Amino acid sequence: MSETASAASPNAGTTTTTTTTTTGTDAAAHDAAASAADAATGIRNRLVITLLLVSTFVVILNETIMGVALPRLMSDLSITASAAQWLTSAFMLTMAVVIPITGFLLQRFNTRPVFIAAMTLFSTGTLIAAVAPGFEVLLAARVVQATGTAIMFPLLLTSVMTLVPPAHLGRMMGNISIVISVAPAIGPTISGAILSVLDWRWMFILVLPIALTALVVGGILMQNVTTPRKTPIDVLSVILSALGFGALVYGLSNLGTAPGGIASVAGGLPLLVGALGLTLFILRQLVLQRTDAALLDLRTFRSRTFTFSIVMMAISMMALFGTIILLPIYTQTVLGLSALQAGLILLPGGLVMGLLAPFVGRLYDRSGPTRLLITGSSIVSAVFWSMTLLNANSSPWLVLAAHVSLSFGLALLFTPLFTASLAAVRPELYSHGSAVVGTVQQLAGAVGTALFVTVMASVAASRLASGATDVAATSAGIQAAFLCGAVISLFAIPAAFFIRRPV
Repeated sequence: MSETASAASPNAGTTTTTTTTTTGTDAAAHDAAASAADAATGIRNRLVITLLLVSTFVVILNETIMGVALPRLMSDLSITASAAQWLTSAFMLTMAVVIPITGFLLQRFNTRPVFIAAMTLFSTGTLIAAVAPGFEVLLAARVVQATGTAIMFPLLLTSVMTLVPPAHLGRMMGNISIVISVAPAIGPTISGAILSVLDWRWMFILVLPIALTALVVGGILMQNVTTPRKTPIDVLSVILSALGFGALVYGLSNLGTAPGGIASVAGGLPLLVGALGLTLFILRQLVLQRTDAALLDLRTFRSRTFTFSIVMMAISMMALFGTIILLPIYTQTVLGLSALQAGLILLPGGLVMGLLAPFVGRLYDRSGPTRLLITGSSIVSAVFWSMTLLNANSSPWLVLAAHVSLSFGLALLFTPLFTASLAAVRPELYSHGSAVVGTVQQLAGAVGTALFVTVMASVAASRLASGATDVAATSAGIQAAFLCGAVISLFAIPAAFFIRRPV
Protein backbone atom coordinates (compact mmCIF):
# COMPACT_ATOMS: atom_id res chain seq x y z
CA MET A 1 0.00 0.00 0.00
CA SER A 2 2.74 2.35 0.89
CA GLU A 3 4.63 1.58 -2.32
CA THR A 4 1.54 2.24 -4.41
CA ALA A 5 0.90 5.54 -2.71
CA SER A 6 4.51 6.45 -3.11
CA ALA A 7 4.36 5.67 -6.81
CA ALA A 8 1.17 7.52 -7.23
CA SER A 9 2.55 10.53 -5.54
CA PRO A 10 5.28 11.27 -8.08
CA ASN A 11 2.81 10.65 -10.86
CA ALA A 12 0.44 13.11 -9.30
CA GLY A 13 3.23 15.59 -8.90
CA THR A 14 4.29 15.08 -12.48
CA THR A 15 0.76 15.53 -13.68
CA THR A 16 0.40 18.75 -11.71
CA THR A 17 3.69 20.08 -13.01
CA THR A 18 2.73 19.24 -16.58
CA THR A 19 -0.61 20.96 -16.18
CA THR A 20 1.05 24.03 -14.69
CA THR A 21 3.59 24.15 -17.52
CA THR A 22 0.85 23.81 -20.12
CA THR A 23 -1.19 26.53 -18.46
CA GLY A 24 1.87 28.79 -18.34
CA THR A 25 2.56 28.14 -22.02
CA ASP A 26 -1.03 28.98 -22.93
CA ALA A 27 -0.89 32.21 -20.92
CA ALA A 28 2.39 33.21 -22.59
CA ALA A 29 0.91 32.45 -26.00
CA HIS A 30 -2.18 34.42 -25.11
CA ASP A 31 -0.07 37.41 -23.97
CA ALA A 32 2.03 37.21 -27.14
CA ALA A 33 -1.11 37.11 -29.27
CA ALA A 34 -2.57 40.06 -27.35
CA SER A 35 0.67 42.02 -27.79
CA ALA A 36 0.70 41.25 -31.51
CA ALA A 37 -2.93 42.30 -31.80
CA ASP A 38 -2.20 45.54 -29.93
CA ALA A 39 0.79 46.22 -32.19
CA ALA A 40 -1.31 45.56 -35.30
CA THR A 41 -4.03 47.87 -33.97
CA GLY A 42 -1.45 50.58 -33.23
CA ILE A 43 -0.04 50.31 -36.77
CA ARG A 44 -3.56 50.47 -38.21
CA ASN A 45 -4.43 53.53 -36.12
CA ARG A 46 -1.25 55.37 -37.10
CA LEU A 47 -1.87 54.57 -40.76
CA VAL A 48 -5.45 55.84 -40.62
CA ILE A 49 -4.47 59.07 -38.85
CA THR A 50 -1.55 59.69 -41.23
CA LEU A 51 -3.79 59.26 -44.28
CA LEU A 52 -6.36 61.61 -42.78
CA LEU A 53 -3.74 64.22 -41.84
CA VAL A 54 -2.17 64.32 -45.31
CA SER A 55 -5.53 64.36 -47.08
CA THR A 56 -6.96 67.07 -44.81
CA PHE A 57 -3.87 69.24 -45.33
CA VAL A 58 -4.34 69.05 -49.09
CA VAL A 59 -8.03 69.91 -49.03
CA ILE A 60 -7.77 72.76 -46.49
CA LEU A 61 -4.89 74.31 -48.43
CA ASN A 62 -7.37 75.16 -51.18
CA GLU A 63 -9.46 77.32 -48.89
CA THR A 64 -7.04 80.26 -49.10
CA ILE A 65 -5.15 79.49 -52.30
CA MET A 66 -7.41 81.81 -54.32
CA GLY A 67 -6.74 85.03 -52.38
CA VAL A 68 -3.58 86.17 -54.17
CA ALA A 69 -4.92 84.85 -57.50
CA LEU A 70 -8.03 87.05 -57.61
CA PRO A 71 -6.45 89.96 -59.57
CA ARG A 72 -5.19 87.51 -62.24
CA LEU A 73 -8.60 85.81 -62.41
CA MET A 74 -10.36 89.17 -62.76
CA SER A 75 -8.20 89.91 -65.78
CA ASP A 76 -8.26 86.45 -67.40
CA LEU A 77 -11.97 85.78 -66.86
CA SER A 78 -13.15 89.41 -67.32
CA ILE A 79 -15.01 89.53 -64.01
CA THR A 80 -15.44 92.19 -61.32
CA ALA A 81 -13.76 92.15 -57.92
CA SER A 82 -17.04 91.34 -56.16
CA ALA A 83 -17.61 88.36 -58.48
CA ALA A 84 -14.04 87.10 -58.05
CA GLN A 85 -14.39 87.25 -54.28
CA TRP A 86 -17.10 84.60 -54.52
CA LEU A 87 -14.49 82.02 -55.48
CA THR A 88 -13.40 82.24 -51.84
CA SER A 89 -16.76 83.12 -50.30
CA ALA A 90 -18.60 80.24 -52.02
CA PHE A 91 -16.01 77.83 -50.62
CA MET A 92 -16.63 79.10 -47.08
CA LEU A 93 -20.40 79.16 -47.64
CA THR A 94 -20.46 75.51 -48.73
CA MET A 95 -18.28 74.50 -45.79
CA ALA A 96 -20.64 76.24 -43.36
CA VAL A 97 -23.66 74.44 -44.84
CA VAL A 98 -22.12 70.95 -45.03
CA ILE A 99 -20.12 70.73 -41.78
CA PRO A 100 -23.14 70.69 -39.41
CA ILE A 101 -24.42 67.62 -41.28
CA THR A 102 -21.16 65.70 -40.82
CA GLY A 103 -22.05 64.87 -37.21
CA PHE A 104 -24.85 62.68 -38.59
CA LEU A 105 -22.70 61.26 -41.40
CA LEU A 106 -19.93 60.15 -39.05
CA GLN A 107 -22.41 58.44 -36.77
CA ARG A 108 -24.29 56.73 -39.59
CA PHE A 109 -21.45 55.50 -41.85
CA ASN A 110 -18.06 53.82 -41.53
CA THR A 111 -14.75 55.68 -41.77
CA ARG A 112 -13.64 54.26 -45.13
CA PRO A 113 -16.72 55.11 -47.25
CA VAL A 114 -16.89 58.61 -45.73
CA PHE A 115 -13.20 59.17 -46.56
CA ILE A 116 -13.64 57.89 -50.12
CA ALA A 117 -16.71 60.09 -50.66
CA ALA A 118 -14.90 63.19 -49.33
CA MET A 119 -11.75 62.72 -51.42
CA THR A 120 -13.76 61.82 -54.52
CA LEU A 121 -15.74 65.04 -54.23
CA PHE A 122 -12.59 67.08 -53.69
CA SER A 123 -10.72 65.44 -56.57
CA THR A 124 -13.71 65.90 -58.89
CA GLY A 125 -13.96 69.56 -57.98
CA THR A 126 -10.23 70.03 -58.54
CA LEU A 127 -10.44 68.40 -61.98
CA ILE A 128 -13.39 70.59 -63.00
CA ALA A 129 -11.54 73.71 -61.81
CA ALA A 130 -8.42 72.75 -63.80
CA VAL A 131 -10.40 72.58 -67.07
CA ALA A 132 -13.02 75.26 -66.30
CA PRO A 133 -13.76 77.34 -69.42
CA GLY A 134 -15.13 80.30 -67.46
CA PHE A 135 -16.12 81.81 -64.14
CA GLU A 136 -19.41 79.94 -63.67
CA VAL A 137 -17.83 76.50 -64.03
CA LEU A 138 -14.90 77.49 -61.82
CA LEU A 139 -17.33 78.66 -59.14
CA ALA A 140 -19.23 75.36 -59.32
CA ALA A 141 -15.92 73.48 -59.04
CA ARG A 142 -15.06 75.38 -55.86
CA VAL A 143 -18.41 74.35 -54.36
CA VAL A 144 -17.71 70.67 -55.14
CA GLN A 145 -14.21 71.00 -53.66
CA ALA A 146 -15.61 72.57 -50.50
CA THR A 147 -18.13 69.76 -50.03
CA GLY A 148 -15.31 67.23 -49.78
CA THR A 149 -13.24 69.54 -47.58
CA ALA A 150 -16.14 70.01 -45.16
CA ILE A 151 -16.35 66.27 -44.53
CA MET A 152 -12.61 65.67 -44.09
CA PHE A 153 -11.93 67.92 -41.11
CA PRO A 154 -14.61 66.52 -38.72
CA LEU A 155 -13.66 63.01 -39.91
CA LEU A 156 -10.05 63.66 -38.87
CA LEU A 157 -10.99 65.07 -35.45
CA THR A 158 -13.49 62.31 -34.66
CA SER A 159 -11.05 59.56 -35.67
CA VAL A 160 -8.25 61.05 -33.55
CA MET A 161 -10.48 61.39 -30.50
CA THR A 162 -11.56 57.76 -30.93
CA LEU A 163 -8.11 56.26 -31.49
CA VAL A 164 -5.57 58.29 -29.50
CA PRO A 165 -5.12 57.73 -25.72
CA PRO A 166 -5.69 60.86 -23.59
CA ALA A 167 -2.04 60.93 -22.48
CA HIS A 168 -0.87 61.45 -26.08
CA LEU A 169 -3.77 63.57 -27.31
CA GLY A 170 -1.93 66.90 -27.08
CA ARG A 171 0.93 65.67 -29.28
CA MET A 172 -1.48 64.37 -31.92
CA MET A 173 -3.53 67.57 -31.83
CA GLY A 174 -0.26 69.39 -32.47
CA ASN A 175 -0.08 67.57 -35.78
CA ILE A 176 -3.68 68.53 -36.50
CA SER A 177 -2.82 72.16 -35.73
CA ILE A 178 -0.26 72.00 -38.53
CA VAL A 179 -3.08 71.09 -40.89
CA ILE A 180 -5.55 73.67 -39.58
CA SER A 181 -3.23 76.64 -39.23
CA VAL A 182 -0.34 76.10 -41.65
CA ALA A 183 -2.38 75.00 -44.68
CA PRO A 184 -4.43 78.25 -44.82
CA ALA A 185 -1.33 80.32 -44.01
CA ILE A 186 0.85 78.97 -46.83
CA GLY A 187 -1.99 78.93 -49.39
CA PRO A 188 -1.25 82.50 -50.54
CA THR A 189 2.48 81.73 -50.76
CA ILE A 190 1.96 78.70 -52.98
CA SER A 191 -0.54 80.60 -55.08
CA GLY A 192 1.86 83.52 -55.55
CA ALA A 193 4.72 81.20 -56.50
CA ILE A 194 2.60 79.38 -59.10
CA LEU A 195 1.20 82.58 -60.59
CA SER A 196 4.67 84.07 -60.96
CA VAL A 197 5.58 81.47 -63.60
CA LEU A 198 2.38 79.63 -64.63
CA ASP A 199 -1.27 80.09 -65.55
CA TRP A 200 -3.90 80.10 -62.73
CA ARG A 201 -5.14 76.65 -63.81
CA TRP A 202 -1.89 75.17 -62.51
CA MET A 203 -3.06 75.88 -58.95
CA PHE A 204 -5.46 72.99 -59.52
CA ILE A 205 -3.41 70.91 -61.96
CA LEU A 206 -0.60 70.55 -59.42
CA VAL A 207 -2.99 69.63 -56.61
CA LEU A 208 -4.96 67.06 -58.64
CA PRO A 209 -2.36 64.22 -58.68
CA ILE A 210 -1.79 64.67 -54.94
CA ALA A 211 -5.54 64.45 -54.28
CA LEU A 212 -5.92 61.41 -56.55
CA THR A 213 -2.98 59.67 -54.89
CA ALA A 214 -4.52 60.28 -51.46
CA LEU A 215 -7.82 58.92 -52.75
CA VAL A 216 -6.32 55.74 -54.22
CA VAL A 217 -3.94 55.01 -51.33
CA GLY A 218 -6.61 55.82 -48.77
CA GLY A 219 -9.18 53.73 -50.60
CA ILE A 220 -6.84 50.74 -50.44
CA LEU A 221 -5.37 51.16 -46.96
CA MET A 222 -8.04 53.01 -44.98
CA GLN A 223 -9.61 50.96 -42.19
CA ASN A 224 -12.96 51.41 -40.45
CA VAL A 225 -12.21 52.68 -36.95
CA THR A 226 -15.61 53.92 -35.81
CA THR A 227 -18.77 52.00 -35.02
CA PRO A 228 -21.70 53.34 -37.03
CA ARG A 229 -25.21 53.21 -35.68
CA LYS A 230 -28.53 53.74 -37.35
CA THR A 231 -29.68 57.25 -36.55
CA PRO A 232 -32.56 59.02 -38.29
CA ILE A 233 -31.92 62.30 -40.07
CA ASP A 234 -34.23 65.20 -39.38
CA VAL A 235 -34.94 66.88 -42.73
CA LEU A 236 -36.19 70.07 -41.08
CA SER A 237 -32.89 70.39 -39.21
CA VAL A 238 -30.96 70.05 -42.47
CA ILE A 239 -33.06 72.80 -44.07
CA LEU A 240 -32.72 75.12 -41.06
CA SER A 241 -28.98 74.43 -40.89
CA ALA A 242 -28.46 75.28 -44.55
CA LEU A 243 -30.64 78.38 -44.23
CA GLY A 244 -29.08 79.62 -40.99
CA PHE A 245 -25.38 78.95 -41.54
CA GLY A 246 -25.56 79.54 -45.29
CA ALA A 247 -27.33 82.89 -45.05
CA LEU A 248 -25.02 84.05 -42.26
CA VAL A 249 -21.85 83.30 -44.22
CA TYR A 250 -23.39 84.75 -47.39
CA GLY A 251 -24.38 87.91 -45.56
CA LEU A 252 -20.98 88.28 -43.93
CA SER A 253 -19.15 87.64 -47.21
CA ASN A 254 -21.41 90.11 -49.03
CA LEU A 255 -21.18 92.79 -46.36
CA GLY A 256 -18.02 94.42 -47.66
CA THR A 257 -19.33 94.78 -51.22
CA ALA A 258 -23.04 95.50 -50.59
CA PRO A 259 -23.92 99.16 -51.36
CA GLY A 260 -24.93 100.81 -48.12
CA GLY A 261 -23.38 98.08 -45.96
CA ILE A 262 -25.40 96.38 -43.26
CA ALA A 263 -28.11 99.06 -43.41
CA SER A 264 -29.02 98.08 -46.98
CA VAL A 265 -31.33 95.24 -48.00
CA ALA A 266 -28.49 93.39 -49.73
CA GLY A 267 -26.28 93.73 -46.69
CA GLY A 268 -28.72 93.28 -43.82
CA LEU A 269 -31.40 90.89 -45.10
CA PRO A 270 -29.16 87.80 -45.45
CA LEU A 271 -27.84 88.37 -41.92
CA LEU A 272 -31.39 88.68 -40.58
CA VAL A 273 -32.50 85.51 -42.39
CA GLY A 274 -29.39 83.70 -41.18
CA ALA A 275 -29.93 84.76 -37.57
CA LEU A 276 -33.57 83.64 -37.70
CA GLY A 277 -32.68 80.31 -39.35
CA LEU A 278 -29.89 79.68 -36.83
CA THR A 279 -32.21 80.45 -33.90
CA LEU A 280 -34.83 78.00 -35.18
CA PHE A 281 -32.10 75.42 -35.83
CA ILE A 282 -30.84 75.70 -32.24
CA LEU A 283 -34.34 75.39 -30.80
CA ARG A 284 -34.96 72.33 -32.98
CA GLN A 285 -31.74 70.65 -31.80
CA LEU A 286 -32.58 71.30 -28.14
CA VAL A 287 -35.80 69.37 -28.64
CA LEU A 288 -34.30 66.52 -30.69
CA GLN A 289 -31.28 65.93 -28.46
CA ARG A 290 -33.61 64.74 -25.68
CA THR A 291 -34.05 61.57 -27.73
CA ASP A 292 -30.49 61.55 -29.19
CA ALA A 293 -31.90 62.49 -32.61
CA ALA A 294 -30.28 65.93 -33.05
CA LEU A 295 -28.47 66.71 -36.30
CA LEU A 296 -25.93 68.71 -34.26
CA ASP A 297 -26.10 67.80 -30.58
CA LEU A 298 -25.60 70.96 -28.52
CA ARG A 299 -25.05 69.14 -25.23
CA THR A 300 -21.37 69.61 -26.02
CA PHE A 301 -21.78 73.17 -24.67
CA ARG A 302 -22.66 71.86 -21.22
CA SER A 303 -18.92 71.65 -20.68
CA ARG A 304 -17.47 74.98 -19.58
CA THR A 305 -14.10 74.07 -21.06
CA PHE A 306 -15.67 73.30 -24.43
CA THR A 307 -17.67 76.54 -24.43
CA PHE A 308 -14.75 78.83 -23.55
CA SER A 309 -12.51 76.94 -25.98
CA ILE A 310 -15.01 77.60 -28.77
CA VAL A 311 -15.07 81.31 -27.89
CA MET A 312 -11.28 81.52 -28.01
CA MET A 313 -11.19 79.45 -31.19
CA ALA A 314 -13.59 81.85 -32.88
CA ILE A 315 -11.42 84.85 -31.96
CA SER A 316 -8.26 83.04 -33.10
CA MET A 317 -9.78 82.09 -36.46
CA MET A 318 -10.99 85.66 -36.98
CA ALA A 319 -7.42 86.81 -36.39
CA LEU A 320 -5.93 84.20 -38.74
CA PHE A 321 -8.30 84.66 -41.67
CA GLY A 322 -8.57 88.44 -41.25
CA THR A 323 -4.78 88.75 -41.35
CA ILE A 324 -4.48 86.40 -44.34
CA ILE A 325 -6.88 88.71 -46.21
CA LEU A 326 -5.49 92.07 -45.07
CA LEU A 327 -1.74 91.59 -45.30
CA PRO A 328 -1.66 90.71 -49.04
CA ILE A 329 -3.83 93.77 -49.73
CA TYR A 330 -1.58 95.95 -47.60
CA THR A 331 1.71 94.67 -49.01
CA GLN A 332 0.58 94.87 -52.65
CA THR A 333 -1.57 98.03 -52.62
CA VAL A 334 0.23 100.15 -50.02
CA LEU A 335 3.83 98.87 -50.10
CA GLY A 336 3.81 98.02 -53.83
CA LEU A 337 5.08 94.44 -53.55
CA SER A 338 4.36 91.74 -56.14
CA ALA A 339 1.96 88.84 -55.60
CA LEU A 340 4.91 86.48 -55.06
CA GLN A 341 6.55 88.82 -52.54
CA ALA A 342 3.23 89.22 -50.71
CA GLY A 343 2.87 85.45 -50.50
CA LEU A 344 6.44 84.97 -49.33
CA ILE A 345 5.92 87.38 -46.44
CA LEU A 346 3.26 84.99 -45.08
CA LEU A 347 5.43 81.89 -45.53
CA PRO A 348 7.74 82.17 -42.46
CA GLY A 349 4.74 82.62 -40.17
CA GLY A 350 3.13 79.48 -41.58
CA LEU A 351 6.36 77.57 -41.06
CA VAL A 352 6.59 78.83 -37.47
CA MET A 353 3.13 77.48 -36.72
CA GLY A 354 4.02 74.16 -38.30
CA LEU A 355 7.31 73.77 -36.44
CA LEU A 356 5.88 74.79 -33.08
CA ALA A 357 2.71 72.69 -33.21
CA PRO A 358 4.22 69.32 -32.12
CA PHE A 359 6.27 71.05 -29.42
CA VAL A 360 3.16 72.82 -28.10
CA GLY A 361 1.35 69.48 -28.14
CA ARG A 362 3.99 67.95 -25.87
CA LEU A 363 3.77 70.96 -23.53
CA TYR A 364 0.01 70.44 -23.36
CA ASP A 365 0.46 66.78 -22.42
CA ARG A 366 2.84 67.82 -19.66
CA SER A 367 1.22 70.90 -18.13
CA GLY A 368 -2.25 71.39 -19.62
CA PRO A 369 -3.74 74.26 -21.64
CA THR A 370 -4.08 77.23 -19.28
CA ARG A 371 -0.56 78.71 -19.33
CA LEU A 372 -0.20 78.16 -23.06
CA LEU A 373 -3.52 79.89 -23.77
CA ILE A 374 -2.83 82.87 -21.52
CA THR A 375 0.60 83.39 -23.12
CA GLY A 376 -0.68 82.87 -26.68
CA SER A 377 -3.70 85.16 -26.37
CA SER A 378 -1.53 87.90 -24.83
CA ILE A 379 0.98 87.68 -27.69
CA VAL A 380 -1.77 87.77 -30.34
CA SER A 381 -3.36 90.84 -28.76
CA ALA A 382 -0.01 92.64 -28.44
CA VAL A 383 0.82 91.98 -32.11
CA PHE A 384 -2.56 93.28 -33.25
CA TRP A 385 -2.04 96.48 -31.32
CA SER A 386 1.41 96.86 -32.89
CA MET A 387 -0.04 96.37 -36.40
CA THR A 388 -2.29 99.39 -35.93
CA LEU A 389 0.93 101.39 -36.46
CA LEU A 390 1.57 100.04 -39.99
CA ASN A 391 1.47 102.73 -42.69
CA ALA A 392 2.69 103.53 -46.19
CA ASN A 393 6.25 104.05 -44.92
CA SER A 394 6.55 100.81 -42.95
CA SER A 395 9.27 98.36 -43.91
CA PRO A 396 8.24 94.98 -45.34
CA TRP A 397 10.58 93.46 -42.75
CA LEU A 398 8.40 94.97 -40.02
CA VAL A 399 5.36 93.30 -41.58
CA LEU A 400 7.26 90.02 -41.70
CA ALA A 401 8.25 90.30 -38.03
CA ALA A 402 4.68 91.12 -37.01
CA HIS A 403 3.26 88.14 -38.91
CA VAL A 404 5.84 85.73 -37.49
CA SER A 405 5.08 86.98 -33.97
CA LEU A 406 1.34 86.62 -34.58
CA SER A 407 1.89 83.09 -35.88
CA PHE A 408 3.90 82.25 -32.76
CA GLY A 409 1.00 83.38 -30.58
CA LEU A 410 -1.56 81.48 -32.63
CA ALA A 411 0.60 78.34 -32.47
CA LEU A 412 0.29 78.46 -28.68
CA LEU A 413 -3.50 78.65 -29.04
CA PHE A 414 -4.64 76.16 -31.66
CA THR A 415 -3.30 72.88 -30.26
CA PRO A 416 -4.53 73.46 -26.66
CA LEU A 417 -7.91 74.67 -27.91
CA PHE A 418 -8.53 71.69 -30.20
CA THR A 419 -7.36 69.24 -27.54
CA ALA A 420 -9.10 70.70 -24.49
CA SER A 421 -12.40 71.36 -26.27
CA LEU A 422 -12.89 67.84 -27.65
CA ALA A 423 -11.39 66.08 -24.63
CA ALA A 424 -14.09 67.77 -22.51
CA VAL A 425 -16.84 66.11 -24.58
CA ARG A 426 -18.32 62.69 -23.86
CA PRO A 427 -17.11 60.02 -26.35
CA GLU A 428 -20.57 59.53 -27.84
CA LEU A 429 -20.61 63.24 -28.73
CA TYR A 430 -17.17 63.35 -30.42
CA SER A 431 -18.65 63.57 -33.92
CA HIS A 432 -20.94 66.43 -32.87
CA GLY A 433 -18.11 68.23 -31.07
CA SER A 434 -15.95 67.93 -34.20
CA ALA A 435 -18.78 69.32 -36.32
CA VAL A 436 -19.24 72.26 -33.93
CA VAL A 437 -15.50 73.04 -34.06
CA GLY A 438 -15.51 72.93 -37.87
CA THR A 439 -18.63 75.08 -38.14
CA VAL A 440 -17.27 77.70 -35.75
CA GLN A 441 -14.03 77.82 -37.74
CA GLN A 442 -15.89 78.66 -40.94
CA LEU A 443 -18.22 81.18 -39.34
CA ALA A 444 -15.33 82.85 -37.53
CA GLY A 445 -13.29 82.92 -40.74
CA ALA A 446 -16.20 84.55 -42.56
CA VAL A 447 -16.75 87.03 -39.72
CA GLY A 448 -13.05 87.93 -39.60
CA THR A 449 -12.82 88.36 -43.35
CA ALA A 450 -16.05 90.39 -43.61
CA LEU A 451 -15.31 92.52 -40.56
CA PHE A 452 -11.75 93.41 -41.53
CA VAL A 453 -12.59 94.07 -45.18
CA THR A 454 -15.72 96.11 -44.34
CA VAL A 455 -13.90 98.31 -41.83
CA MET A 456 -10.99 98.78 -44.25
CA ALA A 457 -13.28 99.60 -47.19
CA SER A 458 -15.49 102.04 -45.27
CA VAL A 459 -12.58 103.97 -43.75
CA ALA A 460 -10.73 104.02 -47.09
CA ALA A 461 -13.85 105.34 -48.85
CA SER A 462 -14.19 108.07 -46.24
CA ARG A 463 -10.56 109.11 -46.67
CA LEU A 464 -10.88 109.13 -50.46
CA ALA A 465 -13.91 111.39 -50.19
CA SER A 466 -11.76 113.74 -48.10
CA GLY A 467 -9.17 113.95 -50.87
CA ALA A 468 -6.60 111.37 -49.74
CA THR A 469 -4.64 109.32 -52.26
CA ASP A 470 -5.49 105.66 -52.89
CA VAL A 471 -2.41 104.50 -51.00
CA ALA A 472 -3.05 106.76 -48.00
CA ALA A 473 -6.74 105.84 -47.90
CA THR A 474 -6.04 102.10 -48.04
CA SER A 475 -3.35 102.44 -45.37
CA ALA A 476 -5.79 104.23 -43.06
CA GLY A 477 -8.44 101.59 -43.71
CA ILE A 478 -6.04 98.77 -42.83
CA GLN A 479 -4.98 100.54 -39.63
CA ALA A 480 -8.64 100.80 -38.62
CA ALA A 481 -9.25 97.13 -39.41
CA PHE A 482 -6.30 96.05 -37.27
CA LEU A 483 -7.53 98.31 -34.47
CA CYS A 484 -10.87 96.51 -34.59
CA GLY A 485 -9.03 93.17 -34.42
CA ALA A 486 -6.91 94.41 -31.51
CA VAL A 487 -10.00 95.29 -29.47
CA ILE A 488 -11.60 91.89 -30.16
CA SER A 489 -8.38 90.08 -29.24
CA LEU A 490 -8.61 91.43 -25.70
CA PHE A 491 -11.66 89.23 -25.01
CA ALA A 492 -9.62 86.06 -25.54
CA ILE A 493 -7.26 86.76 -22.62
CA PRO A 494 -9.79 86.41 -19.75
CA ALA A 495 -11.41 83.42 -21.49
CA ALA A 496 -8.06 81.58 -21.29
CA PHE A 497 -8.24 81.49 -17.48
CA PHE A 498 -11.42 79.38 -17.58
CA ILE A 499 -9.99 76.55 -19.69
CA ARG A 500 -8.57 73.61 -17.75
CA ARG A 501 -7.35 70.17 -18.76
CA PRO A 502 -10.42 67.86 -18.76
CA VAL A 503 -10.31 65.08 -16.18
